[in-house]
Amino acid sequence: MPAPQSAYEAVLHAARDVTKLGCALDAEMLGTALLGSVYSVATEHRAEAVRDFVGRFLSETSRRGTPEAVTIREVFAALVPDADGAAQVGHDGRAPSWVDQLGRVRPTGFYAYGDVYGDQTSYLATFAYDDDSAGGPEHAVVAVVDHNIGITKDVFVSAAADGLLTQVRELCTADDLTWFRSEDPGRLRDEVGRHLEITDELGDLPSDGSLATDRALAAARLALLPAVTTPPLDEPSGPTGADLAHDFMSSPEAARAGLPELSSDADQASFSFCLSLILDHAESLPGGDPLRWSPTVAGLFLLDWVHRRAVLDMDDAAMLPRVVRAWSAYTAHRRSLPADAVAETESAMEELIPEFARLYTTGERRSPATAAVAQLIAEGVDPNDASAIDAWLEANRDE
Repeated sequence: MPAPQSAYEAVLHAARDVTKLGCALDAEMLGTALLGSVYSVATEHRAEAVRDFVGRFLSETSRRGTPEAVTIREVFAALVPDADGAAQVGHDGRAPSWVDQLGRVRPTGFYAYGDVYGDQTSYLATFAYDDDSAGGPEHAVVAVVDHNIGITKDVFVSAAADGLLTQVRELCTADDLTWFRSEDPGRLRDEVGRHLEITDELGDLPSDGSLATDRALAAARLALLPAVTTPPLDEPSGPTGADLAHDFMSSPEAARAGLPELSSDADQASFSFCLSLILDHAESLPGGDPLRWSPTVAGLFLLDWVHRRAVLDMDDAAMLPRVVRAWSAYTAHRRSLPADAVAETESAMEELIPEFARLYTTGERRSPATAAVAQLIAEGVDPNDASAIDAWLEANRDE
């Protein structure tokens, strides 16, 4: 039985055809895919894990003189130039002539596009080799930043920059729910980089896309961009807390829902509680902007967060859909969203609210803590009264 291969031997075997590739970009795409395996299996500090692996690989293979070993060493050194030993890897006559073009690119364009709600922003940067014959075609790096979870959700490298850029422009022009603009290169680097640092520490990576396989090459390209020269990109902001609640109460959207005319103290209390939940949920999201409301944000709130974090009585559960519908209309007006976005959000509400009601009835999304508090209230115990809770615990000790 053959001896098990080391990780370094496995990489050398996987890269056995690297010298047959026709240009530097093809080799860098192979190299980033190989390093993607290291990135995806790391349990923490993934970027560091890749850098450490490359440093050890360069050390362990320093005496390998085959053209394939020499070439993949140069590829890894170009992709992760801050790895130990990368600076000492020199060009070798045994490698293909295109190795001189590894990493020798210049940025040619910077763009951003996304949805009008502010759920996601995609950043696109294009790059060209000094020698496009040996280096390869102009290519694009795209990074998708998800503002609801605060991570760089995906990155990918396209070998057809012009075609991709044209397609994105046309899609955004044809869709009123999307936008497209030129972007400051420093801001692009900052936005993607700081969200990617959070992604690197996730326990579980997003399952879709090319995040792991293309991450090393994307990071190497983005590192070529200048440092940010303009303030970090802020989400749309407005009044918060009591000021925002007061503005909402005086809005036409609240008036149409009959919220300012609530007569009973119970209805007033339920309304105030439901509005506070919307504002609290916004604070739990990256950016903390209550006006950034979308079908996705509404779904996070109605189908997950509110069940895990709040205890609703029947009055609250009846009031919440009413408040949410008015809030959706209010935020759309405040942000001047296009008619298609308003219609899409209204349609989403009609699907989300019945599901919210079902989840409230079943209690299947309640957290253990929320379920415990709900049981206390159902049995007439004030959850704010420590002595009452102690008495309840004593009475139910043997159950």
